[in-house]
Amino acid sequence: MTYFPHSIFKAGILLGICLLLSSCQPSGRLSPLSSDATVLAFGDSLTYGTGVGRDQSYPMVLSGLIGRTVTSAGVPGEISADGLKRLPALLERSRPDLVILCHGGNDVLRRMSAAQTGKNLRAMIDLVRIQGADVVVIAVPAFGLFPRAARYYEAIEDDLNVPIEADILASLLSNNSKKSDQVHLNSIGYREMAEAVEQLLRDEGAL
Repeated sequence: MTYFPHSIFKAGILLGICLLLSSCQPSGRLSPLSSDATVLAFGDSLTYGTGVGRDQSYPMVLSGLIGRTVTSAGVPGEISADGLKRLPALLERSRPDLVILCHGGNDVLRRMSAAQTGKNLRAMIDLVRIQGADVVVIAVPAFGLFPRAARYYEAIEDDLNVPIEADILASLLSNNSKKSDQVHLNSIGYREMAEAVEQLLRDEGAL
């Protein structure tokens, strides 16, 4: 029979307790959303739901998926500089627990400065966090033979440690069966967009 020193036995028990407790801690970069939490979807026409009825827009579909109020604050045609100006008053008025930021698409369409768009998005993220809310970002694809998230999103995620859904819009906007026109989604596309955001929220600990 093998005997273990008492100190080793105690250390083993403590290690097991620590591992058990760590496995119970919430994972991800977001705080858990309470059942009465308010989520603000902020952006342009892809948030507004251009191409479908408002009840088929991604914020409304997402609200049903996560069981929380999701307020849609999308303005069709808005560029990121104007979104940055609009955001502070909206945050002050709505006091959201979480903001889903999907902006910059019109900057891409107008071929505006990518560096400035990145700066505007960073400033929006800072405003949300100063208000005390969490934030996630839905990346908008840049022009290219094979659409992919604009390069500044990767730097934003690394520098600001913000969760980013980098793939869903590039995938949907490359598939004509998911679009209502060249730059907007149909009901199938918006639902898949909402499902991708839901999964991101689960992966990052909000749900």
